Amino acid sequence: MIITPIELVIFDCDGVLVDSERIAARVQVALGAEFGWPLTEAEVVDRFIGRSSASIREQITGRLGPEVAAHWWDRFEELHREAVDSGLSPVEGLPQALDAITLPTCVASSGSHEKMRHTLGRTGLYARFEGRIHSATEVARGKPAPDLFLYAAQRMGVDPAACAVVEDSRPGVQAARAAGMRAFGYAGGLTPAEQLEGPGTVVFDDMRALPALLAGH
Repeated sequence: MIITPIELVIFDCDGVLVDSERIAARVQVALGAEFGWPLTEAEVVDRFIGRSSASIREQITGRLGPEVAAHWWDRFEELHREAVDSGLSPVEGLPQALDAITLPTCVASSGSHEKMRHTLGRTGLYARFEGRIHSATEVARGKPAPDLFLYAAQRMGVDPAACAVVEDSRPGVQAARAAGMRAFGYAGGLTPAEQLEGPGTVVFDDMRALPALLAGH
């Protein structure tokens, strides 16, 4: 079988470039307690991590109604921004990995452009990807549907079969596989490694190992 060489590396943002998933999970657990939907961190990971804001709001609306969901999301954005401003860093080993990767790169995230400008800006990563950042707000369906990754490949002018996706969530690796792309599941964050495993997927837990893994595929 002929394997197409990788021509583009597509990075998720939260939990892959910036260590923000822990912040998001902590805030969502607190808001669940505040608004009457008790959630553990594991439940937040399972329900929310890797999904678009529209998908998360839909779940909250279904549980608590549209008015509470609107208040919840306003509070989430406020608390998330405060937490990011008080201490957000790149994922450990990520800057070194980016320095060593010679392939073209871009970002495709469930987050909004505004959110990515904020998080990538706070960590000094925005300039590395400026002009090559894609959001689920630009497509019909968020992860685990393949729409966002296919859109990113199209915008970058690369065939999906020549793309590699770096993800840290189950919906993310599912979306990569659905798009016909190779998936690299980063298990150094909140999502357990076994939830990232699957066909066409390499699971790893140290971002510094990524350049060699890409070179080997």
